[in-house]
Amino acid sequence: MKKQQNKKKHFPVLPILLGGLLLAAVTVYAVGFVYYQSHFLDGTVVDQIDVSRMTIEELTEQMEDYLLSVVERKTDGSTLEEDIQGKEIALSYASVEPLEELLHAQNTWLWFLPQETEHRTEGLVSYDKEQLEERVKNLKGFEEDFAVSPTDAYISDYSQEKGYELIPETQGNELDMEKTLKTVEEAVQELAETIDLDQAGCYKTPKVTSEDEKLSKALEKLQHYADVRITYTFGEKQEVVDGAVIADWLLVDGAQVTLDKSKVEEYVAQLRKEYDTIFRNRTFMTSYGKEVTVVGGDYGWWMNYEQEAIELAQMIENGESGERTPVYYQTAASYEMPDYGTTYVEINLTAQHLFLYKDGEKVLESDFVSGNSSRGYDTPAGTYSITYKQRNATLTGENYQTPVSYWMPFNRNIGMHDANWRGSFGGNIYKTNGSHGCVNLPPSVAKTIYENIEKGTAVICYHLPGTEAKVKEPEKGDPAEVPAEAPVEAVAPVE
Repeated sequence: MKKQQNKKKHFPVLPILLGGLLLAAVTVYAVGFVYYQSHFLDGTVVDQIDVSRMTIEELTEQMEDYLLSVVERKTDGSTLEEDIQGKEIALSYASVEPLEELLHAQNTWLWFLPQETEHRTEGLVSYDKEQLEERVKNLKGFEEDFAVSPTDAYISDYSQEKGYELIPETQGNELDMEKTLKTVEEAVQELAETIDLDQAGCYKTPKVTSEDEKLSKALEKLQHYADVRITYTFGEKQEVVDGAVIADWLLVDGAQVTLDKSKVEEYVAQLRKEYDTIFRNRTFMTSYGKEVTVVGGDYGWWMNYEQEAIELAQMIENGESGERTPVYYQTAASYEMPDYGTTYVEINLTAQHLFLYKDGEKVLESDFVSGNSSRGYDTPAGTYSITYKQRNATLTGENYQTPVSYWMPFNRNIGMHDANWRGSFGGNIYKTNGSHGCVNLPPSVAKTIYENIEKGTAVICYHLPGTEAKVKEPEKGDPAEVPAEAPVEAVAPVE
C-alpha cells in the first residue's frame, strides 16, 4: 500500500513582483504624462524665469503677487530695500498664447528626463509704463532729503600749514533717472526678484576723481608756487611774498596754472607807494634848531616798479626763494626816516650859509653865493642828491666857458663848485650879483666838500626866515660880477 504524500502549492513570487513594479511604473509614467500636459517640464526656463512644473494659471497668479526688491545705497555706504509690486504697475502677461504654444510643444513622452531648455519671447510681460515711471520717481534715491549729489575731487585753497591738498571725490547717493528707469524696466520684464541699483551703475558719479591726471598736474604746479618765499627788507620792516600771497595771484584752468602778472604789478606798485620817498616833502631839523618843511626835490627811494614786477614774477615762476632788493632808478641813504641819513649838505638859501655833516658830525660850515634872484635865477629849494662829482670841469654858457676845479651837480645842471673869482661870499650878494643857479663856494670849502661826499649824497636846500645875513654888499669891481656859469650843460662827461 502506497503512502499518500502531502504536496504544498508554490506561488510565482518573482513574476508577481516584477509585474507589480511594471504596473507601478506604468502608472507613474501615465500620471506624469497627464500632469505635464498642463505643466511645464522640469528645467524649462522662459525669459530667464524657471517655470518648472508650473501651469499657465500659476504663472498668471504669480504675476499678481510679483515683488521686485530694489536695493539702494545710503550716504554712509549701507543699503536699504524698497519693493515694487506687480499690481502697482499693472503687471500681467500680454498674451498667454506663446506660453500655451511652448507648453503644447513639450515632449511629454519624455517628461521624466530633465529638459534644460530655455525660451525667449518678445513682449510677453506687460505693464503700465507711466505707473512704473511714477513708482521709480518715488524711490528714496530721488528724495531731496535722502539723496546727496556726488562731488568732484578738487584742490583745496591754500593754507599756511599744508599748502594745497587734493580733496577726494565723494560718491553720494543720487540716482540717475534714465539709468534707474531702464534698469527697473529690464528687471520687471525678466520678472527678476531683486536688483542692486549700485551694482547696476544707476548712481550719478563724480566727473573728476583723485586719479585725474590734469588735477594731479595742477596740484604739482600749485605746490611749486606754494613753496616760494621771497623777503623784501625795508629797514626794520619786511614784506614777505609767500604761498599765502601768491595764492591770490594764480589762475587755475584745469591743469593750467598761471601767474597773473597784473596782480604782481599791483603788489609792486603798492610797495612803491609805501616805500618810495622821492618827491616827498620832508620835515628837516636845521642847524639853527628850527624845523622847516622842505618841499620839492628828487631825492629819495625811487623804485623801477615795472622792471621789479617783471623780475619778481620771473623769480616766482622759477620757484626761487630768498632775499630780494627791488630794482631802483635811484636809492637813498636809509629806509628809516630821515631817508637821507646822517651824511648830507645843508644849504640855507635865506642865510646864504651851508653845513656839511658826515656820519652825524659837522665837518664844516661856510657862506656861499646862490642864484641871482633879481634875474630870476634863484636856486630852487628841495631835497636833492649829488648826481656825480668831477674834477676840473668846464661850465659852458651862451657867451662864456668857465673852468672850475670841483664840480658837484645835484639838480640837473645846478650844483656846487668852487668860485675863485669871488672875493667874498654870503650876505645879500645873490640878490643882485648871484650865479645862474649854482652854489658858489670858496675853493677850500669846495675841496673839502668834494672829498667828503659821494654820488647820491643828499643836498637839502631850504629857506628859513629870520636867518638873513647882515653883511655889507660887495665893493664895486668885485670879480663876482663876472658871469660864473649858466644852467646848461657841463662839458665834462657824467661819472
